[in-house]
Amino acid sequence: MKKNIGTINSMMRISGGLTLLAWSIAKMAKEEPIGGQMFLAFMGAQKVAEGVTNYCPMTDMFGLDKKPVQKPITM
Repeated sequence: MKKNIGTINSMMRISGGLTLLAWSIAKMAKEEPIGGQMFLAFMGAQKVAEGVTNYCPMTDMFGLDKKPVQKPITM
């Protein structure tokens, strides 16, 4: 599996995913789990997995990692 996201992007995905996962698990522990909380827990776990592996399937599917980066315009 090729890496298609950078280090900073990976760290952001891990921290955001863990935050979302912790919040949804705490919410489910407090009250009866509903579908929305289960979905958010799944999405948080998916973002953590993407950050750990440095691979995003959506980025690969849309080919966003293959586009050249434009240089800023200087005056």
